[in-house]
Amino acid sequence: MFTFLVRRIATIIPTLIFVSVLIFALQQLLPGDPAVILAGEERDPNVVAYLHEKLHLDEPFPVRYYYWISGVLHGDLGESLRLQRPVLALILEKLPVTIELASFAIVIALLIGIPAGIISAVKRNTAWDYGANMIALWGLSTPNFWLGIMLILLFSVTLGWLPASGFVSPFENWRANVASLVMPAFVLGNAIAAVLMRHTRSAMLQVLSSDYVRTARAKGLPETGVVLKHALRNALIPVITLGALELGTLLSGAVLTEQVFTIPGFGKLIVDAVFNRDYAVVQGVVLFTATAYIVLNLVADVAYVLVNPRIRVGDL
Repeated sequence: MFTFLVRRIATIIPTLIFVSVLIFALQQLLPGDPAVILAGEERDPNVVAYLHEKLHLDEPFPVRYYYWISGVLHGDLGESLRLQRPVLALILEKLPVTIELASFAIVIALLIGIPAGIISAVKRNTAWDYGANMIALWGLSTPNFWLGIMLILLFSVTLGWLPASGFVSPFENWRANVASLVMPAFVLGNAIAAVLMRHTRSAMLQVLSSDYVRTARAKGLPETGVVLKHALRNALIPVITLGALELGTLLSGAVLTEQVFTIPGFGKLIVDAVFNRDYAVVQGVVLFTATAYIVLNLVADVAYVLVNPRIRVGDL
């Protein structure tokens, strides 16, 4: 396992270098002069010249990238010219909000999607199967922003049970914190649960028809043990992969959901940065998101071995 981790980390480093070059290069392709845009409506020549010097805009691309990546390696992602704050501080400020929302959403998705997929596969071609597939289709086809608005109308406006928007830190009031995250987490988890259900059902159907499952049943093992111990563990590989990717998507910021519920997470941060041409913030958030995806894929690879011992590290 240790050799596997070292080998994977060795492949992660060049991947991150390539991603950083890509992020920086694509940012430079945006039309317009960033200094002119950031200088405001007056566009004072002195201010424009100062921004050119501060952002190294007059330097060649390799020099500008060198300045940026050198700062990144020292923990300096730059400074937001709009907010006059370090980008790293902004990320660390928004990160707990996004992690908490993503954690709530993925737990809801797992609690709904995996049991529904198991029941749908075990009860194939029955009312349970048709019902689970209908719910999954509804989850896949329902837009997040529409579902969010409907939940606000029902639980906030009509019933008055939950706050319509905003975020409360768990350190201030944990009850208000949970109440503020229930609806946005369900909106995000609903769509992911539908995808997890379909993947779990497909994997379970394949495993349930395998020889070792038939042998386990022939030995007289309880059906619950056959399904959960023998079939589910072997069917979890695609589910783990999907879960890691979906968690990475949530950590990158659920833009529409955060906008509907006014959640101050990564989604709102990246949208504001793009509209205001705050390049340092955009680069910092995208680099963090790419790193999170790569790390989650590594965690998924390790989880394969832990969940299914038949998989050897050398097979990954």
